[in-house]
Amino acid sequence: MRAWNGVGMEARDGVAPSPAGDLRGRKAGRSIGRSAAPKLGQPRNKRPCSMPLPMPVIPPATAQDPAVVLVGVGPGDPELLTVAAVRAIAAAEVVAYPVAREGGEGMAAAIAAPWITPQQERLPLLFPMTEDPAPRRLAWRAAADRLAATVASGRRVVLLCEGDVSLYATSSYVLLALRRWHPACPVRLVPGISAVAAAAAAGAWPLALQREGLLIRPTPDQPAAVAFLLERAAADGLVLALLKLGSRWSWVRPLLEERGLLEQALFARRVGWPDQRVELAAAVESGEAPYFSLLLVRRTWPEVLPES
Repeated sequence: MRAWNGVGMEARDGVAPSPAGDLRGRKAGRSIGRSAAPKLGQPRNKRPCSMPLPMPVIPPATAQDPAVVLVGVGPGDPELLTVAAVRAIAAAEVVAYPVAREGGEGMAAAIAAPWITPQQERLPLLFPMTEDPAPRRLAWRAAADRLAATVASGRRVVLLCEGDVSLYATSSYVLLALRRWHPACPVRLVPGISAVAAAAAAGAWPLALQREGLLIRPTPDQPAAVAFLLERAAADGLVLALLKLGSRWSWVRPLLEERGLLEQALFARRVGWPDQRVELAAAVESGEAPYFSLLLVRRTWPEVLPES
């Protein structure tokens, strides 16, 4: 009999952590690593590198059991939902999804709309877009309470999450809140396609090869911090993925140009949506880019490649 146990993350959505932390994909698996934090961008109020909350073992949940199912719906294209995601949504009696304001539709709900039926109850959950910790914590607790109450009433509920459920995801905070306040509530996670993977596929761009590392970070707010990441990627042979690029592109582009990287970087905007744009960074002029844009930067290629 298998038991489910969650894994926490330190990164905060929409808030760039220090260049000290990274997420590296390796051939042998994935691990979260830490290096010594430089003075630049020193993190504030960080927990030690350990589980932030006790993570109790809970009963396993099947598709027919009342449970909270966190479902990754991918970056935008409804066709990118996995079979498991579509089945989880179909089995749910209640479909919950994040909204940034009262009455909002929510991007995750818009992505999954083709798979939601009129017979299913919709449950919008408010997650305010703010850096203030207090309202965010209240929102996570309120969401966990409502989801747990739905399960306690004997109904199956899914919480939709844009992209993947474990990578810079609102659902990760809800997961931790459920573990803290409702440890007996059954929870399942259905992974989704991340924007990084979808952008690489749309651009026919190998994301990482052989023993290369992959460093995934929200784009820092300061040019010096981005320069630090570019130098670190060069020194360690890492492919760099910068998320939530937005208006920072106006000064990130010159940093790439100074280092001769415009032809080695892939710019992706609103991946999976009808107005998707994926092309070499050299083709994208300076100026404001949407919040949901990202950059993939490759400094080198492995020595062993198919012969030309």
